[in-house]
Amino acid sequence: MTNLPTLDFILKNYKNFNSRALKDATVAYWQHIQKGGKMLWAVAGAMSSAQLGISLAPAIRAGLVHALSVTGANLEESLFRLVAHKSYKDFPEYRYFRKQDDSQILAERMRRVTDTSIPEDEAFRAVEKYIVPMWTEATRSGTRKFWHEYFYELIQKLDPKLYEGNPNECWLLAAAQKNLPIVVPGHEDSTFGNIFASYVKTGEASAAIVKSGIEYMANFYDQYQELSTGQGIGFFQIGGGIAGDFPICVVPSIKYDLKQEVKPWAYFCQISDSTTSYGSYSGATPNEKITWDKLTADTPMYVIESDATIVAPLMLTALLEVAEHPQEAKILI
Repeated sequence: MTNLPTLDFILKNYKNFNSRALKDATVAYWQHIQKGGKMLWAVAGAMSSAQLGISLAPAIRAGLVHALSVTGANLEESLFRLVAHKSYKDFPEYRYFRKQDDSQILAERMRRVTDTSIPEDEAFRAVEKYIVPMWTEATRSGTRKFWHEYFYELIQKLDPKLYEGNPNECWLLAAAQKNLPIVVPGHEDSTFGNIFASYVKTGEASAAIVKSGIEYMANFYDQYQELSTGQGIGFFQIGGGIAGDFPICVVPSIKYDLKQEVKPWAYFCQISDSTTSYGSYSGATPNEKITWDKLTADTPMYVIESDATIVAPLMLTALLEVAEHPQEAKILI
């Protein structure tokens, strides 16, 4: 029996349309990594609540992911899944809910995310009692950190006895342990962004303790130049919005604004079930990004128009198999 069952399945069955794009993107991803290249993941949507960490955390530990751009929601929801996993409640029949059904979910102090829900007391309020003292201490000492640094610090000092989820399936923990470069653009647009704003409003915390999005980009200039040495760094995007738009702009900004030499992105793949362009959530097509000097005509480009909760774990599982059995994979490919 092959040591690469997922890759074998993909190579044998995925011949055309979106399945072909998935196959080609997976093979090109591995070839890029095998040559010494790196990969940034831009994660939008509610992928942490959808438990992407089951496959993303092992991929980070295996050296398949080297940098991240995530929404504030995905950042905090990875932590929520770790500390409150048993308190989540699923709603597989959500498509048939009435307004009264969702009102009942609210009354039960749950916050629905499609077919699952985040428990307010076990997640939001439980984490709040640990992170607020970090904010107030930073305010007292005049310390300034990036948004993710507070979460990196918190998740690593959290008592494992508080875990309800599997720590091996928490991508935030894996990223923090590796101190992976990460940007969290628009972090204000998250539950803890709102909670932080409330403490700023009451004067208990200073807004200055969190470095701004502009500072994220200024710092990312140097991180990108380091990450893109050698074979370069690829761009793997789930969904659209600021998680993808923010980091991909680093290349033209270094070139035109800083007026420095910069390597283009070495690979591009986007998974989205939203039609591209025309003001759509998923943003511009790869070809359009060429005109903004974010990609070039030579960049390997893939668009997989499908559900990321299906596609991303499938690709990551195949890549983890390949990373474990590279010689067998080379023969199979």
